[in-house]
Amino acid sequence: MSFLSIDGVVKSFGPTTVVKDFDLRVERGEFVSFLGPSGCGKTTMLRMIAGFERPSAGRIVIDGEDVTDLAASRRRIGMVFQAYALFPNLSVHDNVAFGLKVAGRPKREIGPRVEEMLTLVGLPHLSNRYPYQLSGGQQQRVALARALAPSPRVLLLDEPLSALDAKIRVSLREQIRALQRELGITTIFVTHDQEEALSMSDRIAVMSEGRIQQCATPFEIYNRPSTRFVAGFVGTLSLIDGVRAEGAGAIVDGTRIELSETPPVAEGAPLTLTLRPEAVKLEPSSDRPNRLTGEVRDAHFMGSVVRLDVHVAGSSVLVDTFNRSAVPPPARGERIDLYFAPADVGLLADRPQT
Repeated sequence: MSFLSIDGVVKSFGPTTVVKDFDLRVERGEFVSFLGPSGCGKTTMLRMIAGFERPSAGRIVIDGEDVTDLAASRRRIGMVFQAYALFPNLSVHDNVAFGLKVAGRPKREIGPRVEEMLTLVGLPHLSNRYPYQLSGGQQQRVALARALAPSPRVLLLDEPLSALDAKIRVSLREQIRALQRELGITTIFVTHDQEEALSMSDRIAVMSEGRIQQCATPFEIYNRPSTRFVAGFVGTLSLIDGVRAEGAGAIVDGTRIELSETPPVAEGAPLTLTLRPEAVKLEPSSDRPNRLTGEVRDAHFMGSVVRLDVHVAGSSVLVDTFNRSAVPPPARGERIDLYFAPADVGLLADRPQT
């Protein structure tokens, strides 16, 4: 049995349904991210797990206990908010101790537990400071320590890094992931930042319009998106229209493209092929038998990489090639050949997968 089960959850506010038939299984100690654009229902789903909102239908089970109608205070959930939500009139020590006091922990246990949590997040020397005396990253680590102090069954993180600058975000997400692994706590992380989700998660649930479009490992989400929405939202992906050919192949602009799998459609049926920019090369090799010819529409200099926009058979194919100071990139209007391996070609099937 999964540690956290979400079964057929629906949430409506009046006539508007913001979460639709949401099903998910999360294993003990797993780190799962809800990834999607603003308004897709990810924070509403998080609030239902926490107990701040009640589902209109469906149920939520944690460690075998149905908590659908249980008050938030009785669920043993730790939550870290985007805006930190620290008490400005309390010291760092008292902020972390707050949840322990509410839970009725004996006074003799509170001090050592607070010290343990602040040491865990690297802030024991700041226990007597107040929130206004801390940086944004420090405040977020205090919020994390406060959420972890009562030993919650599940940790919920609602876009906790979005208010921080880029360098601090990278550092803090590494710390959060390391802490989560060390403690083995089941964690749900809400974000609209695909890089955060890809770098931190065991699995990612990509959401759109209240539904899970695909739930899989970061590797699968990035390399094998199952719908056009996932393909367009996660990373940069070129979509190429073709038709099914005999065997494991497709025809694009009269050229046969070898695939690593046989398409699940009839011969002659339309297909959408996918390619990541880093998978396309400008030089042939034995492991890249596929070739398409196109016209360079633009070249974007990105430092160590030059991204080419190549028009191929009515589609725009993006190509990332390393910047070499002695070799200028192809010019606009130039005809070039593109090479790629069968294993790098994906197929889209527009159906939600959970």
